[in-house]
Amino acid sequence: MTPLRLVFMGTPDFAVPSLRALLDAGQDVVCVYSQPPRPAGRGQQVQKSPVHRFADECGIPVRTPKSLRNAEAQAEFAALGADAAVVAAYGLILPQPVLDAPRLGCLNVHGSLLPRWRGAAPIQRAILAGDAETGITIMQMDAGLDTGAMLLMGAVPITGETTASSLHDALADLGARLIVEALGGLAAGRLAAEPQPEDGVTYAAKLTREDGRLDWSKDAAYVERQVRALTPWPGCWFDAPASQGGERIKVLKAELAPTGPAAAPGTIMDDRLTIACNEGAVRLTLVQRPGKAPVDGAAFLRGFALPPGTVLETSVSIAGAVTTP
Repeated sequence: MTPLRLVFMGTPDFAVPSLRALLDAGQDVVCVYSQPPRPAGRGQQVQKSPVHRFADECGIPVRTPKSLRNAEAQAEFAALGADAAVVAAYGLILPQPVLDAPRLGCLNVHGSLLPRWRGAAPIQRAILAGDAETGITIMQMDAGLDTGAMLLMGAVPITGETTASSLHDALADLGARLIVEALGGLAAGRLAAEPQPEDGVTYAAKLTREDGRLDWSKDAAYVERQVRALTPWPGCWFDAPASQGGERIKVLKAELAPTGPAAAPGTIMDDRLTIACNEGAVRLTLVQRPGKAPVDGAAFLRGFALPPGTVLETSVSIAGAVTTP
């Protein structure tokens, strides 16, 4: 098959396997679009995105416009004469003239089984909700928020061991395989897009740092999923009592624990940092004080005066996802 003339549009690590797979498949990626370099890391040095760096290594021209809404940017995109654009976690809205420019349209590598979890944070929201599976949908993009017709789907199970990091990597690899297959099928006329079902639509709201606050008035199963879903970003945390300086304590790992005697939500139940929740209890197995190395719960309590019986603050703060009727 004659290679397709492609534009690739992506920014984070999630998108790199898809770009690599397209190149390995012999497709002609003539240009890459990515978010502009931004300050990052402790030193806040300006850094190129992972996709930008990979494209540089491959000798592919990279464009980093701040917007595609102006006529000049749209004309530059159209002048590339692409057969298709592949979009994977790019981060900019594509206006209609951009969507219409490629002969085969713009294909999106989306990290959920649409129409479930449209929006910005599908990986984390799927774990938070306790979904049994999620996956990748390759869709034809339109002007809506992840509303385009679907070309190809693949599922990935979510288990009690699944973390945001492990699911991210599994979906990135699956997306890379599916986008190659979808492009080949679309170009050959073997694959037709199907509209998304009207039932089952949910929205994966964008995450903020406040979403990481652990709320002991939730059930323990939810709190445990929260730690798996929101580590490393935005990270989970709780505030130590004001009597202990009110430090913000990061929680890196947690597990469900035996409940023992009934206790109010937020009560520290033993010397292993087991904390009562609304239903059940959760044991914090890896925590970190500001400026300190991560330690297990028992070591944390040995260096921090929070005896069993101490009650931590509860706060209802998780925005959660919004589900359409």
